[in-house]
Amino acid sequence: MVKIAPSLLAADFSALGQELQRIPQADMLHIDVMDGCFVPNISIGPPVVSAIRDKTPLHFDVHLMLEHPLPYIEAFCAAGADSVSFHIESKDDPAAVISRIRELGMKPGIALSPATPPESLEHIDRDLYLITVMTVEPGFGGQKLIESCLDKLPALRKMFPHALLEIDGGVNLETAPLCLEKGADILVAGTAVFRAPDPAAAIQSLRAN
Repeated sequence: MVKIAPSLLAADFSALGQELQRIPQADMLHIDVMDGCFVPNISIGPPVVSAIRDKTPLHFDVHLMLEHPLPYIEAFCAAGADSVSFHIESKDDPAAVISRIRELGMKPGIALSPATPPESLEHIDRDLYLITVMTVEPGFGGQKLIESCLDKLPALRKMFPHALLEIDGGVNLETAPLCLEKGADILVAGTAVFRAPDPAAAIQSLRAN
């Protein structure tokens, strides 16, 4: 069954503890971390992740949109991350980042921006937990899904048969079926969940697709 990962980026940041109580039906919480360099926006850091760790038992799926993710792996581990994904387009050595994530007891993942082909992962360790396919340009929520990005999923499934394939960007009730048809295992949904009148019902509807 597909897993639903509400994106914290779309939550009410003035009441994150209460927001998390509205999504107990979710499978994991997707946490976007932006540095203002790799992407033109800045979001949150380890202190926020640490502050909400005891507010929910959900798996924390931390997505690092950082130019240099390696120096921050330990801090996000200490803050309570369960899995950490970083961009193949970042400037640090992918093998070193994956190794550090594993050393600290977390699950490693890699994200691909829309213009990045699956072939960019040819040299990557096949035993990854997660592959995140960005279906919008990274850095901002509320964008429209770029449907052509979904065509990467069959190739990634062949390359990483044991990894979960996650779609991040523009997921809603209309686009979720397209993602599932291509083989997505996890749907990241921000606006479609946290901005819905009933987030719990929105999660159930996304999962029913």
